[in-house]
Amino acid sequence: MPVPRISFEEFLAFGRDALIRADVPVVITLPNGAEGLGREGVAKRLGDMSVTLFTEPSNKQNEERWTTREIRLREFFEDERYLRDPSTWNRIVANIRNNPADVNAVIGFSARRIFGSERLLNAANLWISHRGVFTQSHFDELENFNIALEGRKRFVMTPPGFWEYYPRSLVQGFGDKSRVFDFDDVDWARYPKLAAKLAQRREVILEPGQMLYLPLGWWHQAESLDDMNVNMNFWSWDPKILRRPYVLGVALYTAVFRKLKGIYNYEPTGAAK
Repeated sequence: MPVPRISFEEFLAFGRDALIRADVPVVITLPNGAEGLGREGVAKRLGDMSVTLFTEPSNKQNEERWTTREIRLREFFEDERYLRDPSTWNRIVANIRNNPADVNAVIGFSARRIFGSERLLNAANLWISHRGVFTQSHFDELENFNIALEGRKRFVMTPPGFWEYYPRSLVQGFGDKSRVFDFDDVDWARYPKLAAKLAQRREVILEPGQMLYLPLGWWHQAESLDDMNVNMNFWSWDPKILRRPYVLGVALYTAVFRKLKGIYNYEPTGAAK
């Protein structure tokens, strides 16, 4: 199914809350003159910042959780092993919500134009990855606005649902993830109920200068298409979650599970000094 596309001016006129109520993915063209930072600009401004490195095997069917460790952002850019090792996917994430000046510099305009206030934000995550890095199918419990700053990223998105997606073990903290890791590679004999949902799939290649609105509870996967991908995504809570009790339940359990197990939970980081 097609993904609607609107200008930033249309987005402002329509309103963020109205877009959330519409509850369908939308691609928004960013304002004229907005020039966010790519790799070189981010490295210059935030190179000394501590960020989290996610590492996992370069296998779309990987069943294990990624591993994480803290490094300096500059190290990720300077060490070719993070970018060229064919057996491993590496990606960087840092929630810089508490540093609005850095957020605005990275995206090239004021985030207040989207959210009105930083208090509405749960996270402002800087994501950096290399070609081929794949995020397995899952849903978010938060409203998601994702901005492409450098490189293209392919998203496959499908409507809300739960049992139709064959969720993985909630007890092990995977309740937001499907046993069908890749919606492009489905064993229909094992997962027949997924067919009706995938018939309603949306697909988009997000280009630099575009922002994707991805509603909470929508299942999705993403794949980096270029040598270097730099994205900023904004997460925010919305009362809509109360109408999707499975999303709320999974979110509450997963938050507790991650805290008890010491798993990365997207807490804000500090700015570079």
